[in-house]
Amino acid sequence: MRSLPHLDVGAPTVTSAIELRSVTRLFGAMPAVVRVDLRVERGEVLVLRGPNGAGKSTLLRIVATSLTPTYGGGWVLGHDLLREREEIRRRTDLLTHRTRLYEDLTAAENLELWCRLLGIDLEAVPPALERVGMLEVGGERVRGFSQGMRQRVAVARAIVRRPELLLLDEPYTGLDAEARHAVDDLIRESARDGRTVVIATHHPVPDAIVKRELTVDGGRIVREAP
Repeated sequence: MRSLPHLDVGAPTVTSAIELRSVTRLFGAMPAVVRVDLRVERGEVLVLRGPNGAGKSTLLRIVATSLTPTYGGGWVLGHDLLREREEIRRRTDLLTHRTRLYEDLTAAENLELWCRLLGIDLEAVPPALERVGMLEVGGERVRGFSQGMRQRVAVARAIVRRPELLLLDEPYTGLDAEARHAVDDLIRESARDGRTVVIATHHPVPDAIVKRELTVDGGRIVREAP
């Protein structure tokens, strides 16, 4: 799909991790996100609420640059959303039910690959797998894993990467209580380190670490929780 010309949106605010201006995304003639203006401060933990099909996932994918806005623009971590996509991707991790793991590699090899790409010490891999309860099966190929096990490995990848911006799309789906605690710990750790987290979920998130909640419906931000 061909996008409309880039919108001149001025300059980013220094303190913002995400700044969207009039962002719209169409699928054919159907709008998924409609003229969204959104600013997320660096170090903020933001929760997006809303029904299925509200546009939450599409919004996260736009921020992660896996989707391009049909119209509008903005910045992520100070980088232009349309012109500096590779830089945004290097500093951002998007965790969804599509775990982006290599099935023919083991759990450990998947994490080691990211370590080599990003210059991270390989010694970070075993502790990350242990935190999500996957150390004992770290030498097994992902191909044989259940969806919940794959989700655990994806969480371990985020633990290893320590991205400046962590985007979580329904991160608790398919996880047992132990793995959900690992997700909560990841969010807490990111917040403690001053990193930014945006979570789209129907599930409860520990109130102590959530700074703001927004409701998304019909592709629009319709309400901010008090």
